[in-house]
Amino acid sequence: MTDTAAPSALPDGQALAALVAGKLCHDFISPAGAISSGLDLLKDPSAQDMRDDAMGLIEASARKMVALVAFARVAFGASTSAERFSGAELGELVAALSEGGRATLDWRVEGGDYSKAEARALVNLAWLTLAALPSGGTAGVSTRRGEDGLEITGLAEGVRARLKPEAVAGLAGQPLGEGLQGQWIQPYWLWLTARDAGGSLDAQAEEGRVSLIVHMPN
Repeated sequence: MTDTAAPSALPDGQALAALVAGKLCHDFISPAGAISSGLDLLKDPSAQDMRDDAMGLIEASARKMVALVAFARVAFGASTSAERFSGAELGELVAALSEGGRATLDWRVEGGDYSKAEARALVNLAWLTLAALPSGGTAGVSTRRGEDGLEITGLAEGVRARLKPEAVAGLAGQPLGEGLQGQWIQPYWLWLTARDAGGSLDAQAEEGRVSLIVHMPN
């Protein structure tokens, strides 16, 4: 099980906020740019034959943007309107993000309510499980609540299932060495969520298979 003691040389305060903000901006810029491109096509008199394509691009990108914002509000703790979330509600958030992707989501999350911290851990783990399948496969996400707390499991199975070095460091609560901060911050955020709740995170990767397990105590 991954050690949850706080390591040194890790971002805190403004530095952590800047990394999360950078991650969100990176995620939002693609659908936002696509919406802008679609609007430009609609305004171009010489491109009126592409009007249907432009509208399709705008609609798909708008759905993606809404899905990203809804997900981020839970994943990064900005949702203040709800104290607890249902398993079905969280499944819809993750499914909306995975729409059109190569990986298939297998959502086997128990019913009942999940606290903000549990929901944050669950959706981040689910997204990282999907992200471990760049060439497709099955991302299984399940929960089990026992006397000692909640266990959340993500299992990615596919031909090229893998964790990038940045993700491995983040999931272990280690500082980023070489690599991209955007690939490191969300795995680290998941580790931080588990640690702050007094829980633990275990990540294992082998050929064609990645498993992530978070334990959140009662």
